[in-house]
Amino acid sequence: MTASITRRTTAARSRIAAVGAIAVAGALILTGCGDQTDKASTAPSGTADSSAPLFSKLPKKIQDAGVIKVGTDATYAPMEFTEGGKIVGVDPDIAAALSKQLGVQFKFESGTFDTLIGSMQTGRSDLVMSSLTDTKARQEGLDDKGAKTGAGVDFVDYFSSSTGILVKKGNPDGIKTLDDLCGKKVAVQRGTTYETSAKDQSEKCKTEGKGEISIESFPTDAEAQTRVKAGGAVADLNDSPVAAYIAQTAGGGNDFEAIANPTDAGLFGIAVDKKNTELRDALKEALDAVIKDGTYKAALDKWNAGSGAVTEAKINAGS
Repeated sequence: MTASITRRTTAARSRIAAVGAIAVAGALILTGCGDQTDKASTAPSGTADSSAPLFSKLPKKIQDAGVIKVGTDATYAPMEFTEGGKIVGVDPDIAAALSKQLGVQFKFESGTFDTLIGSMQTGRSDLVMSSLTDTKARQEGLDDKGAKTGAGVDFVDYFSSSTGILVKKGNPDGIKTLDDLCGKKVAVQRGTTYETSAKDQSEKCKTEGKGEISIESFPTDAEAQTRVKAGGAVADLNDSPVAAYIAQTAGGGNDFEAIANPTDAGLFGIAVDKKNTELRDALKEALDAVIKDGTYKAALDKWNAGSGAVTEAKINAGS
């Protein structure tokens, strides 16, 4: 997600039918969300395994705690969502694989998406793993107007995703590309790069004399989905694996269709404070290890997200 605290670049954000249906209704999506500062203040603790291959690479603070605190917005199936009171999905499963290399637990805590980086930088979490697109703006701490808003973050890139266009079942408006959204109403989650993407596309539509896009932004993607389902918007812009998951599961697969645009792929990254280079480098080494041993790909395939696999870990490779 090129904007302030957003998910993807100007392009682009499957298994349990009930989850998709509940997500559209908004009940599951809203569970456990909110600013992370509302959560309990006690620090999580875990049991460290000092014999793990990369335990010695971790900062001593994390070795002593036995836990890496992870900020996420658990409303984004299949990447991260809540099921039975537990945060599950692609990102938690990748984190579980990383945990075996690093010898500490990854404890996910859900918060509002556009607060995650700020919460990490104030010490609420150690990293952010939440389908967060690696962009130069985020690396440099810039907002969507190029103004400096923070110190920026480093990314360990772990997944590739493109834009998914979620439309009502049957695609009544005949949407095939972003250009087909000109002159129409689009729903997006606030704070994502899709919000920025929709604005950029609207300017393109205006320049080409096709009519601006009317953009409605919502706190959660579930609300954007509901808007499309009700016919109030022609599409919801999302990451390709998420759009595909929703189309496959919501309403038993009868509510939506997903249109992918694979030419605009961008990278998701694990965000780490720029001062925490020791943790960043340990994560990169651990990611390379799980890519090599196959547990990374297995985590993706479990959620039908294998098409987003990367072949090596990179730092700040986003554009």
